[in-house]
Amino acid sequence: MKHLHILILLPILRSAPADLLQGAATALILLGATLLARRIAAHYFQRAHVAGRTDLMEFAFELVSRTQKTFLVVVSIFAGLQFLHLPPRGRELIDSTVTVVSFWQLGVWASVTVSWWLERSRRGRRGDDRAATSSLAVVAFIAKAVVWVMVVLMALENLGVNITTLVAGLGVGGVAVALALQSILGDLFASLSITFDQPFFVGDSVAVDAFSGTVEHIGIKSTRLHSVSGEEIVISNSDLLKSRLRNYGRMVERRVLFTVGVTYETPLETIEQIPGIIRTIIEAIPDTRFDRSHFSAHGAVSLDFETVYYVLKADYTRHMDIQQEIHLKLHREFTRLGVEFAYPTQRLIMERATAARPESASDGA
Repeated sequence: MKHLHILILLPILRSAPADLLQGAATALILLGATLLARRIAAHYFQRAHVAGRTDLMEFAFELVSRTQKTFLVVVSIFAGLQFLHLPPRGRELIDSTVTVVSFWQLGVWASVTVSWWLERSRRGRRGDDRAATSSLAVVAFIAKAVVWVMVVLMALENLGVNITTLVAGLGVGGVAVALALQSILGDLFASLSITFDQPFFVGDSVAVDAFSGTVEHIGIKSTRLHSVSGEEIVISNSDLLKSRLRNYGRMVERRVLFTVGVTYETPLETIEQIPGIIRTIIEAIPDTRFDRSHFSAHGAVSLDFETVYYVLKADYTRHMDIQQEIHLKLHREFTRLGVEFAYPTQRLIMERATAARPESASDGA
């Protein structure tokens, strides 16, 4: 840094006043103009962002507003130094500085471009497309990582670094890093599998082994669930792929089976009517499709009727409302018909012993 100061300040001190004035004026005018343009672009981008627009003009405003002040200062100074006669060493150092800063700014612009494209793609789909929400974070992370790796390699190549040897060295070191971080890398590749295979989306209700909840976030290393009891459950992505997962969010309709038992004292004529009564009750309730109802078995303490129907919505609350309505109406019908529900009972039968025969009595004596 000390040599850089000398290489720059020495030609400045030896330069003609007219060259110094022209260089300083150029640098100041260029810096002021670019900062003003950046400020105006940031203002219009904020207005367009609040309005929810994703057109190309809004994207251009965002690019200009994300231009770094350091980049503008370096470029302005570089433009002003063009009026001075710098030694080759000084020119080389300045060119290297401008190259590094320019590639850094290029990486920022590329990251903004990736984010804008992914956000526009997400908004271009249906508003309820949860697949876009689930995969956006993972795809954005990978795309930005690739962008910055390319930017760094391009900057090093322009600075004269042999990136072929560097990449080869990184490949050998990468094997050791991969072995040390195989668990993290496993979760990373698992997140890619979840993104492309899409076994579940954000907002789906899932059950994994003994855990169940709603998917809140699909990250690079783990997925977070909001459990029914309120706490947050964090499960690594690799464990999710190894587990048997039930996704209730993909449920279109719900099959329900229930059994009703009546007492053995129920008249045969009434027993014959019960399947039809249950069918009439279910068919009268919206969002249901009746399947069957049969006198299925002679139970230990009851006559059992097995019924199957479908709830045409996946909502669990709606399912429970329908089940409750069926049971209440069934109670009313059974009360009207005088039918009793069976429940576990024990019957004790007592018989009076017959009189003992005389020969038996004498034998006993």
